[in-house]
Amino acid sequence: MAVLTADKRVLHADLDGDSVRAANGSMVAYTGKVEFKYASGGGGFRAAMKRGVAGESISLMTCTGAGRVYLAQDAMDVTVVQLANDRMTVESEHILALTDGLQLDVQFSGLRGMTTGKGVATTTVTGTGQCAIMSDGPLIALAVAPGQPLVVDPDVYVAGTGQTQMSIVSGVSWRSVIGEDTGEHFSLRFEGQGTVYIQPAER
Repeated sequence: MAVLTADKRVLHADLDGDSVRAANGSMVAYTGKVEFKYASGGGGFRAAMKRGVAGESISLMTCTGAGRVYLAQDAMDVTVVQLANDRMTVESEHILALTDGLQLDVQFSGLRGMTTGKGVATTTVTGTGQCAIMSDGPLIALAVAPGQPLVVDPDVYVAGTGQTQMSIVSGVSWRSVIGEDTGEHFSLRFEGQGTVYIQPAER
């Protein structure tokens, strides 16, 4: 199976006769014998229709062969998340690459248009394998444990894994306290068991 390794802002995808799917146009260099072909977002026609309705867009290419592919995009930091028969929710723009064994789909969060016009956690990645996600600055992993809910700013939320439930906390936000009123006062609250990933910069 292909192996993904993050090196700060570059992802190494080591292939041994297999393939990975990566964000279209993210290849910056490669060694060995590798072929590149455009791929759909994954999940078939039904998932593509759901992505269109949700406003999510993910354009992937398939990298197949033997060698190392170097992947990067907009000088963003890269983190590899290992999934073992698990499920991760993440915005499509943060996905850099994923190995075989992982499937993409879309879930509706009901939060579109409430922040910067982007969805929150609308793309789902399920199965067993590695998924490389990008962030504006080093990704920060925050634990969610039973009885210890986590509240985050929706504009820094990147992804989440595990058995967590997300809900909207309305009212005064920290942004309105410092005078940066966006007209929407809410935060994201996570309960259950899992990990929430945030970036140290707002979208």
